[in-house]
Amino acid sequence: PAEPTMVLRLKFLNDTERLARVRPGDTVGALKRAYFPGQEQQVRLIYQGQLLRDDAQSLAALHLAHNSVLHCHISQHSPAPAPAGPHASADPMHAALNVGSLMLPLFVLMLAVLWYFQLQYRHVFTATATTFLAGLTLLFSFMAFTMYRR
Repeated sequence: PAEPTMVLRLKFLNDTERLARVRPGDTVGALKRAYFPGQEQQVRLIYQGQLLRDDAQSLAALHLAHNSVLHCHISQHSPAPAPAGPHASADPMHAALNVGSLMLPLFVLMLAVLWYFQLQYRHVFTATATTFLAGLTLLFSFMAFTMYRR
């Protein structure tokens, strides 16, 4: 007896949808190969908020029903294999500047300059501006503490 087919809705970030006809016994990897040929490594499938990492897992094991929605994210770059050592990649193209890592020092510098001006030119800062600066500093300190505590 042939296994019954079901339809899954593949929903993309731009809110477009694509229908996928699959069997419950099909795996996540087979779904990626069938509907995203050549892009299997770039495709991330998300079901009910969970990233489907295991390509060998069957769709039946995920309890997917007919008309279930799988959110699809296709990254522009394929994930690179993990380097063997701490500085295994000396290629300058792969050692791109990580701007995100510069945000914390830049924000600390901006707050320090604002506090310097507040202390040196106290007459220019209103009570509201000083309160806002103190609140911003407290908020930033709390966020930095929670992010780097992990």
